[in-house]
Amino acid sequence: MAFDTMCAATNPGSMVHLGNRMDFGLAFFAPERGFTANNDASPIGPPTGPASIPAGTYESANDWFLIPHLGYNRMLNNDTSIAITIGANGGMNTEYDGAVFRNFSNPMEPSTQASSPTGIDVMQMFVGINYSKKINQQHSFGITPIFAFQTLEAQGLEPFKPFSLHPDKVTNNGHDRSIGGGLRVGWLGKITDQLTLGASYQSKIWMSQFDDYKGLLAEEGDFDIPANYDLGFAFKATPSLTLAFDYQRIEFGNVKALSNASDLAFMPGRTLLGTENGLGFGWEDLDIFKFGLQWESSPDLSFRLGYSRANKTFQNQQALFNLLAPAITRTHYTFGFSTPITEAVELSLAFMYAPKEKLYGTNVNTGPQTGFVEMEQYEIILTWGIKF
Repeated sequence: MAFDTMCAATNPGSMVHLGNRMDFGLAFFAPERGFTANNDASPIGPPTGPASIPAGTYESANDWFLIPHLGYNRMLNNDTSIAITIGANGGMNTEYDGAVFRNFSNPMEPSTQASSPTGIDVMQMFVGINYSKKINQQHSFGITPIFAFQTLEAQGLEPFKPFSLHPDKVTNNGHDRSIGGGLRVGWLGKITDQLTLGASYQSKIWMSQFDDYKGLLAEEGDFDIPANYDLGFAFKATPSLTLAFDYQRIEFGNVKALSNASDLAFMPGRTLLGTENGLGFGWEDLDIFKFGLQWESSPDLSFRLGYSRANKTFQNQQALFNLLAPAITRTHYTFGFSTPITEAVELSLAFMYAPKEKLYGTNVNTGPQTGFVEMEQYEIILTWGIKF
């Protein structure tokens, strides 16, 4: 579907159907995340037994994030357009008020004493330059070179220094920066007056390495953004009612820092962090099924509903490192509307809710101790659209 310039982030082929338009707005994103460590750890701790996480419930700070977006589309002629879109990912952040991994420290090595707070912070920004063209009256395609910028900070992970290829590049090195680029291509086909099909593919976005954290992330700080592709259709059931479906796949498995297993046993003298096969987060390729409904109740008001469902990002035995990134929400509900303020200005407001998910698990490095990670999400998105 094509209804604002940010649709370029899903399908570059849709922009030529928009006309001259600019959109800008803010998302107010509120993730509630944390974990619980149960009081069932082994009575024998290091050095002869497994380490454990102090029993209790941990909640992350920083509950609100402002995430901006901006898009501009210009028609060069009736069949060609160029556009620029700027978007961001935020909220990929945990900050626990405590030294979560203090029981993993070696009392004989002061440099391994866990500090507080504990967590990671990842922020990403994307700039896309879009070219879209109609092949004929039914079909259009688009191509978008993407430029990306991201930052990373890790804190409180000192106990993992002895298990790293670069012990001084594991934690508490401030915000490190990475830049890179990739490509998205898309096609939109109006098969009939009622049925529209679409497909798009985004390559892996190859990023420069996080040098300050090359002892934490696999492949010495390599943290590429995974490839993804989308297939979907929109069916206009009546003049005012449109049904939509999308399938999306995100290929986390091709980024070792994300996909490498996190349930390998820490062993003295064995390097597990920073190498090609170093510990990651155990994330798997993600399949997402999305359903949408648009009802144009009048020329001045359109309502939209959405629902999406995904498989697990990671399995139960991968929970240890994912205390830092509990990406376990699988279901999203959305509701929104668009209405013109003037002849040229449109206001859109959307709400998203991801119900609380819990994932229970154990880890070889914490022995018999059990626990779970959890997350719940809320989001409000406000967008102004200007036609010219």
